[in-house]
Amino acid sequence: MSAPHTDVEKQEKQHRPAMMGIGFAILWGVVLLAVFIVFMIWRGEEPVEAETQIDGRTGAVEEPAEGAATDE
Repeated sequence: MSAPHTDVEKQEKQHRPAMMGIGFAILWGVVLLAVFIVFMIWRGEEPVEAETQIDGRTGAVEEPAEGAATDE
């Protein structure tokens, strides 16, 4: 069963503010996501050295050099 009095042009005008709000919310979310990604890339750092380093390509274990400074 369909609605008895549909005026698509009138409904489109009435819904325009809501659609603009939804569009703004989507745009704001995209901007925040872009800022987050840029921030994470900018602040990305190398990991702090552990006592034992493992080469990610070969899997070889590299022991620290003798006399290396430690955080004790």
